[in-house]
Amino acid sequence: MPGLTSEFKNGFNLLKNMGWRYAAFRTKHEFLKRSGLLKKKFPQSPPFKQYVSLKEWKEKKGNFFFNSKENLAFDKNPSAALKQWFDNYLHGKLLFFSSIVLDIGADYNWTTNPDTGFVYDNQKHWTEISDYSKEAGDIKYVWEKSRFCFLYDLIRYDYHFNHDCAPLVFKEIESWIEHNPINSGPNYVCSQEISMRILNWTFALHYYKNSAYLTEDIFNKVQFAVYWQIHHVYSNINFSRIAVRNNHAITETLTLYLTSLLYPMFPGAVQWKEKGKAWFEEEIAYQVFNDGTYLQFSMNYHRLVIQLLTWAIRLSELNNEKLSDVVKERALKSLRFLDACKDVKSGRLPNCGSNDGALLFKLTDDDYRVYNSQLDDLRLVLSNEVHNLSESFNWYGFTKNVKIVNPEFQELNCFNSGGYYIIHDSYTKTFLRCTAYRNRPSHSDNLHLDIWANGENILRDSGSFKYNASEEILLYFRGCEGHNTVSVAGKSQMMRGPRFIWYYWVKKAKATLTSDNKHFLFQGNINAFKEINPHIIHYREVIKTKGKLLWKISDKIINKANNELTIYWHINPECESRLRIDCVDTLGNKLAPIIEDKWYSGYYGIKEPSKRISFNTFTEGFETIISLDDENTPDTSVF
Repeated sequence: MPGLTSEFKNGFNLLKNMGWRYAAFRTKHEFLKRSGLLKKKFPQSPPFKQYVSLKEWKEKKGNFFFNSKENLAFDKNPSAALKQWFDNYLHGKLLFFSSIVLDIGADYNWTTNPDTGFVYDNQKHWTEISDYSKEAGDIKYVWEKSRFCFLYDLIRYDYHFNHDCAPLVFKEIESWIEHNPINSGPNYVCSQEISMRILNWTFALHYYKNSAYLTEDIFNKVQFAVYWQIHHVYSNINFSRIAVRNNHAITETLTLYLTSLLYPMFPGAVQWKEKGKAWFEEEIAYQVFNDGTYLQFSMNYHRLVIQLLTWAIRLSELNNEKLSDVVKERALKSLRFLDACKDVKSGRLPNCGSNDGALLFKLTDDDYRVYNSQLDDLRLVLSNEVHNLSESFNWYGFTKNVKIVNPEFQELNCFNSGGYYIIHDSYTKTFLRCTAYRNRPSHSDNLHLDIWANGENILRDSGSFKYNASEEILLYFRGCEGHNTVSVAGKSQMMRGPRFIWYYWVKKAKATLTSDNKHFLFQGNINAFKEINPHIIHYREVIKTKGKLLWKISDKIINKANNELTIYWHINPECESRLRIDCVDTLGNKLAPIIEDKWYSGYYGIKEPSKRISFNTFTEGFETIISLDDENTPDTSVF
């Protein structure tokens, strides 16, 4: 009976958090899915049809970033990195999640999970395939190649090395179509994955528009597959707009709009355009907050939105379309926020929130964690200004008159809607989280502290690793113990539920950021750990001494009863010898550090050994002094 009571309480809490609209839709959706009624909306063997000839498409399609391969004339850079990628590709080795090279073979069947070896049934209707299975493993490993983001590497290799990759590109697309019958198998489960595939195929079609390998037969196969994939997205759009309501909805609604611009002869294109555009504008207004922060509280998912905004604004202008003012407004505010978070020397951002390895349109050799080109792509589209020159500008059709401007920094940066507080002091960045959730949280990371100095992430967020892993691993990376914050009785600030669910969200939070002649001062508090006691408050104060590598952190937990407190500090091993952390409890007793070998995940699917220092107390809190040895004169020329 107690278990039933607990399940009821958790279910009621989920309902309060997500709302009746979400609950009603999920209930109806599950009924339609289990009854087989949903299956009828998505035919598996529609009769083949040619919607438009190749000649008609070339004449009547919408304007793209560039006209064709033959119209591109920017400097070629046959880099060693691109050559290595291509050599791996020819030997059946592909880069997964921008980080792991996996040997999947030259004749990959598109439905095998290379991480577990599990083979999905490509004849089974997509509604009958689970996207979460211990036996199958993480389905993202199957989706990764089917996104076709690797086409950008093939196309860039084609351009920079003067090597015609059209046969390889169309062979891959034809192979996918052959192994993935319409509305069947794992690659039709997620409409966002479908949307990315459509956009990436479309990029390739434009690049190879005049290629002899783009025959009428191949084009007919591609357009038929594109039509039914976009039909799928449109028919299932409410799942993303109501049940998910995150970057999935932005990707899918934008794809509806852009497909209508780039394939205007398709049946339904007028309706896709009208509704897709309105829904996209609505999602941007809802998901990107007034201060430019993003409702998923994730740097990488925010970059994904930045890339989609770049496509939306650039292609709408090239096709004489006008998006609502809120789209450009939130795009500009997003840039201001992400610029404030970015470390200028490395181009990286804190590893904050969910990080699934997504990098949609890879148009440079930059490392996945470097955000420079994606931010500058949008900056260029909005204002014709950039902070750094990049190859990607040419792919978006900007070939000259690009204005380079220096980034501007404010010492104090408060983004209250998203709950981010950032201090810039000379060559250091102090980054803090403090937010009340009105949208679904992904990590229990409130009052987390990140410290950067001279391009190095000294104290850092542990990352995400995988979305389908053991409960112990998931709780480590998503919970308090994977962040630089305090835990009560070994618990996270919120209670973990199944999959991406957290119960008992932090609903009350408050923070300020101020300064005087000598110090910067952050003060924040959250009402958390409701699983233990609904009245627990965590207060955190951070004092950063100006011009010095010195931080004083005061943590106090009230209404904790007799529970033990633990404070965690995740350190970059490369900085370990220069970092000092001293901690006392609220009675002034010096605490002994617990030094452990733990994990860090800077890239999806990769766990690297790391170090964690923690302290325990039964008093009300901690006083921590963090200092960094400044034995090496920092390079401040970029600040």
